[in-house]
Amino acid sequence: MVKHRESRPGQKTAGGLGAKPRRDISGKPPAKPAHASRPAKPSRDAKPSRDYGERVAEPHTAAPAAAAPERPLIARTGERPVERVPVILESLGAGDFHLIDSGNGLKLEQYGPYRIVRPEAQALWPPSLAAHIWDNADAIFTGDTDEDGMGRWRFPREALGETWPLQLLGVDFLGRFTAFRHVGVFPEQIVHWAWMKEQVEAAKRPLKVLNLFGYTGVASLVAAAAGAEVTHVDASKKAIGWARENQALGRMEKLPIRWICEDAMKFILREERRGNKYDIILTDPPKFGRGPNGEVWHLFEHLPLMLDICREILSPKALGLVLTAYSIRASFYSIHELMRETMRGAGGAVESGELVIREAGLDGRTPGRVLSTSLFSRWVPK
Repeated sequence: MVKHRESRPGQKTAGGLGAKPRRDISGKPPAKPAHASRPAKPSRDAKPSRDYGERVAEPHTAAPAAAAPERPLIARTGERPVERVPVILESLGAGDFHLIDSGNGLKLEQYGPYRIVRPEAQALWPPSLAAHIWDNADAIFTGDTDEDGMGRWRFPREALGETWPLQLLGVDFLGRFTAFRHVGVFPEQIVHWAWMKEQVEAAKRPLKVLNLFGYTGVASLVAAAAGAEVTHVDASKKAIGWARENQALGRMEKLPIRWICEDAMKFILREERRGNKYDIILTDPPKFGRGPNGEVWHLFEHLPLMLDICREILSPKALGLVLTAYSIRASFYSIHELMRETMRGAGGAVESGELVIREAGLDGRTPGRVLSTSLFSRWVPK
């Protein structure tokens, strides 16, 4: 169940914008190595765990490369888009996921048949449920609680396999226990994916979607299943391989998805030169990352140029540009004002705020406290 509350409307590494780490209300974890599953200090590739305060890149994924050839920012003119702030996009869970409880720096989540305990720095309050419920979880992540720390999984009941099937928004994919605490999906992104799905289905025309730092491909599969032609970019070969596994699991091999293993910044610069355009662009860069060829990505240094290029490759009838930021020590206003400057003269509106997940109890239907997961900014044409 997804709620949109206007009051901020998903392994990868940064780097060429390809990976994404987990975030804190204040920020985003380091990028994973090039876009892949989440490793320690996530580079976008290795999608790092995404808690408002962290996103970790997995060592097996390539870190996102950043910077690429110099290309000056375009001097934008015209009025800035209308602003809608703060916007809180809330999820009470969806499909096989919901947040059961949280507290004492931890969160208890339901992923399909498994109850999982992972670190959550923002859960400052005491848990609502009894200790024995937490202790009897199927999997508990132990080890370094730092956002870029590695650890291991403990299985109190019985040994579990590395992967298991999950479903969100009608798409099948594999959950996976990784050494960096994430499991292959960042459920707070469900609100963006549901919005994208609605846009694609209501468009009455073929849409092209670009998913930068695409991680394990769940968003790409949601968009393609809805009828879009999708380009998925991640710098991590491991992440791309996981995404293809997810595509095969759902028997979606015939869907129009291009899987591109490349530094995100290099890719969008090339698309700009070629004049290629997209109707919806999703981008979830990490805070820091290194690309396969030593490229370095720093969110605060390279984000303005990345968004500038993204604007240039939006189609004349574009429906949205979505930016999510994790583990950065900043207010959502920092990316909100950047998005408004980037979209000067384009009309429409920029809505920014936070993505949050509400506790849903053991039954998945009992609303509790809200856990903030990340910052976001979204430009829409009206």
